[in-house]
Amino acid sequence: MTEQELRIFIDVVIDYFVLLSDESARMGVPYIQEGKSQLLDFTGVIGISGARKGGIFVTASSSMLKELASLILESDDVAPDEILDMVGELTNTIAGNVRREFGSSFMISVPIIVEGRPQDLRLQIKPPVFVVPINWRSYQAFLSVGLE
Repeated sequence: MTEQELRIFIDVVIDYFVLLSDESARMGVPYIQEGKSQLLDFTGVIGISGARKGGIFVTASSSMLKELASLILESDDVAPDEILDMVGELTNTIAGNVRREFGSSFMISVPIIVEGRPQDLRLQIKPPVFVVPINWRSYQAFLSVGLE
């Protein structure tokens, strides 16, 4: 994965937050994951196939996802299942928007949603996996990308 390709992911995330909230997400310095993945309350995982193989995942706190869902739903009354759906929506939107840049041979799966921080969960994404911290308002989330 090249720096330019990683930049596409970063730009897509920034655009997503600006479109949704009129506020830009601040992206932290990307780093290569070593050891286990850092998981927060909810994680959305999408497999990539076709000309490129690998995957992405987004992990975020329930409070961040609740705030994002409240913006989309235009309501402060966000149900627990809507918070769960939000991580899938976020991950799927990022992958879908990146697909526009990479082309139709960049095939994305339906998101798999993981709740909590299971100790035995292994997110098998081909190394090197680049982790990009996402800071929005007072929240932090992480985007992880591994592509052949």
